[in-house]
Amino acid sequence: MLTRRHFIAATATVLSCPIAGPALAVTSPTEAQMAAWDAQVTPANYDPATTNPWGLHPRFLPQRVAARPGLVPGDIHVDAVARYLYHIEEGGTAMRYGVAIGRDGLYEPGTYTIRRKARWPSWTPTPAMIEREPAAYAQYEDGMDPGPRNALGSRALYLYVGDRDTYLRIHGTPQPRSIGSRASSGCVRMVMPHINALYEQVRIGSTAHLYPAEGDGPLAV
Repeated sequence: MLTRRHFIAATATVLSCPIAGPALAVTSPTEAQMAAWDAQVTPANYDPATTNPWGLHPRFLPQRVAARPGLVPGDIHVDAVARYLYHIEEGGTAMRYGVAIGRDGLYEPGTYTIRRKARWPSWTPTPAMIEREPAAYAQYEDGMDPGPRNALGSRALYLYVGDRDTYLRIHGTPQPRSIGSRASSGCVRMVMPHINALYEQVRIGSTAHLYPAEGDGPLAV
């Protein structure tokens, strides 16, 4: 049985997540606007291995590591205990990124399919989020325009079970200092320049494995 211990070797809820979709009455950005936002959120002279204006622990910066044999290239594995996301590459390696995961009771381990990707998505809190924290979320019940302050940040990967959108996302965040913590309403957060790089490599139809956040138990399915 697959556990988080088995899926990687380093060499060096669901309904509480934000919604994003074309039905929202928000403004769609132009290509020029998205390019300008990408430049805005990417530090000058950006080097993924060393650039760290966010004050992250160095282990959360992108790093290529060795993957265990037998893992499927293109798949994503989220180690919720260590707060790492691994994107499996051809040739036995993986790119590792630091992430934040959902707060206690909101993170939902499981196996999902990435059925949609979006650059600079719009955002709407779910009814569960509004009910739980109305002061924070009620103001956005009709949606929030895309942009650097949007809760989904610069990129989003949409996680499905079959044809059902789970409302779980792997997405950028305007709160990069939350990386390494349990901070979100259920989704997996990444620093925006980090997910921008990951986004280009992820194929629609890839599998995302989200492992349990406590202990070393089996992957929930």
